Amino acid sequence: MKLMILVGSGRKIALFSLPFVIAGVVLNLIFPDFFAVGGPAPWLFTISCLMLVPGIAVWLWTVYLILTKIPARQLITTGPYSIVKHPLYTGVSFLVMPWAGFLFNTWLGLFIGLVFYLGSRLYSTDEERILAKIFGESWESYCSRVVFKWL
Repeated sequence: MKLMILVGSGRKIALFSLPFVIAGVVLNLIFPDFFAVGGPAPWLFTISCLMLVPGIAVWLWTVYLILTKIPARQLITTGPYSIVKHPLYTGVSFLVMPWAGFLFNTWLGLFIGLVFYLGSRLYSTDEERILAKIFGESWESYCSRVVFKWL
């Protein structure tokens, strides 16, 4: 199995997000007080840690599924994939980036997470067309069963 199929739209999403990440990091370094979230405050630290745990778990779980199922040419429809079509992109966008940013005392992670999610929405349609072509009816059936079709 080619690496590009394993990566899916990830390369395009990363390239889309990269200018925003670079600009955000540079601005954060120049104007740290503007981006600061206040330490973070104990309540934000606690919430961030609580959100990161499932975020990292979803990320590791989806990476494992991709590395084991895609080379075997199996459509992944279980685990986090039974909830959303793109749990890796969605999890990183909403459960990892923002909360990791808060732990590093910046709201930049929230912005980068939103940009990453926007990139995933723009480029995941290409990935879905490929999956539909490869898996046909199985893909269509999966799309009708997934809980959050729009995420």
